[in-house]
Amino acid sequence: MSGIYVLDDVDIDFVILWVDGSDPEWLADFNRYSANKEGDMRKSRYRDWDSLKYMFRSFEKCTPWVRKIHFVTYGHLPAWLNTDHEKLNIVKHSDFIDKKYLPVFSSHPIELNMHRISGLADRFVYFNDDMFILKEHTPEQFFKRGLPRDMFAFNAISDTKIAHIKINDIQVLHKHFDKFTVVKKNFFKIFSFRNNIIETLKTLLLMPWPKITGFYDHHMPQPFLKKTFKEVWDTEPEILCKTSASRVRNCNDVNQYLFRYWHLCKGEFSPIGFRRKRFEWIYNYEDAVDVYEKLVSGKYSMFCINDGVEDDEDFNQIRDKVNVGFEMIFPDKSKFEK
Repeated sequence: MSGIYVLDDVDIDFVILWVDGSDPEWLADFNRYSANKEGDMRKSRYRDWDSLKYMFRSFEKCTPWVRKIHFVTYGHLPAWLNTDHEKLNIVKHSDFIDKKYLPVFSSHPIELNMHRISGLADRFVYFNDDMFILKEHTPEQFFKRGLPRDMFAFNAISDTKIAHIKINDIQVLHKHFDKFTVVKKNFFKIFSFRNNIIETLKTLLLMPWPKITGFYDHHMPQPFLKKTFKEVWDTEPEILCKTSASRVRNCNDVNQYLFRYWHLCKGEFSPIGFRRKRFEWIYNYEDAVDVYEKLVSGKYSMFCINDGVEDDEDFNQIRDKVNVGFEMIFPDKSKFEK
């Protein structure tokens, strides 16, 4: 990879959220503040898969053009991380989230306030720590003409673990956007040849419904404009403040999808398809073997792995099988490691 790119002279940063659910200080705070609270407190929300170093290896190999990587944590850090790397910015929750909301144990308040990170570029890509770039990417695969690359496709919200969160996001949208006005304004972006055929068909089938029923959510690294966050905060501060005050995930929250839906409805995106990108849940060892085989197949440019493992006794074996796959793809130590 040449490392020479031209992108409207625009810097692009990455933001990664990470938590070490085994950290004693974090656990003490978590147990203190989550006691007698309703919400999603499954262990899988906070468990470390020891795969983060492969994410950083992929950044060095596949996206060497990134300006800064803002690594957001409660305060703990992986022992192997080279904190002196010139592209790395260590960010604690207390650095950008109002102290009245801290400590926080849900990704939602962190997501809603990412734009407040000091020094964050106007264009950035948001990563969960389970999202991996497997092949070389150019800046234009995340932003084109200064706009986030994304796919606009309608969907029906189904009974998933975060369906209620998506409904909250859509309810906010309905206050500000009319479905048919949005479609008319963005017709050629919505029905772009770049979009996946199946998702385009779903969009057509959902057109008779008078309101937005939901969106296709790819659950991959998400490009954002910082100005979108500021605009939504200026428009809907009440619901964003309410979620920011939610220490653990609950059914009244909104999340970062709200900002994505907002830029889709405004047409502030550049169409792109999501072929060769894979999302998988892992519940057991057989799933881990399947993910391993898909990782090393070379078919996919991005991969997201969601933790659905409930049996603690099986977790180490499952984790190790997946990481063998990452080690085969990225065997060389990066400069982000000590």
